[in-house]
Amino acid sequence: MNPDASATPAATRPEATDPAVSGQTALLSRIRERIVAFAASRGAGAHAEDLAQEVLVLIHEKYGHLDRLEDLLPLAFQILRFKLAAHRRKAARRGEYDAVDVDAFPPASDAPDAATVLERKELLARLMGGIARMGDRCRELFRLKLQGRSFPEIRALLGASSLNTVYTWDHRCRKQLLETLGGSWSGTGRREGT
Repeated sequence: MNPDASATPAATRPEATDPAVSGQTALLSRIRERIVAFAASRGAGAHAEDLAQEVLVLIHEKYGHLDRLEDLLPLAFQILRFKLAAHRRKAARRGEYDAVDVDAFPPASDAPDAATVLERKELLARLMGGIARMGDRCRELFRLKLQGRSFPEIRALLGASSLNTVYTWDHRCRKQLLETLGGSWSGTGRREGT
């Protein structure tokens, strides 16, 4: 089409003077309505207008010699089927079918929920209370372990004669702490391992 056609007066436009051109325009507008309706019924939705425009451009460029509705309509629908299939493949490739609305389903937060935070605070308070009631050696052993010291370093700092002595102290201190907490790390009052 002529880009200056909108600037020319209606009487001098080719559509106004040539009945073949105006007939073809009417024919393409009738085909366009059917194409849009078909594309919308096949799930193209908002893309139905775009697909119809692509089909009409292709018909105009490659099949301009056809001028009857009986020839153009089946051709237009065949082209539209190919365009719809390409549109579906593209949408599947982009992940548009399984996309989730962020407003409806906000992404999960990395922060723990309030119940977990409360449980951790209660457990920490119970552990700190239990450690405070223990002897000096056990408190020092737990302090060094929480600093990330290894057992050979703890042996040297506490002045133990062997590494097995530190292992024995650690086992006894953990057992004593568990008994101080009521026999369970979780605070339910039942014995660990039962």
